[in-house]
Amino acid sequence: MKKLENTQYFKIQSDQELQVGEVLHMVYQAMTEKGYDPVNQIVGYIMSGDPTYITSHKGARSLIMKVERDELVEELLRVYVDKTVKE
Repeated sequence: MKKLENTQYFKIQSDQELQVGEVLHMVYQAMTEKGYDPVNQIVGYIMSGDPTYITSHKGARSLIMKVERDELVEELLRVYVDKTVKE
């Protein structure tokens, strides 16, 4: 028989635990498919926080809103540094 005094922990993992890089990749693809300039649109979103810069095609808008804007900037800078500065 289990002890009833101890607290059991139950963690529900979200169904959409994507990495920031994966989110950017998926949003970039959706923007490209719709004929937008993904770089300009993503920068507009990051700078303003206005989600209407991102298309709702393939759920891109709701997907990018799950990530904090500072995390987007951090990921972009990290990849840039890894690709250009460290080489």
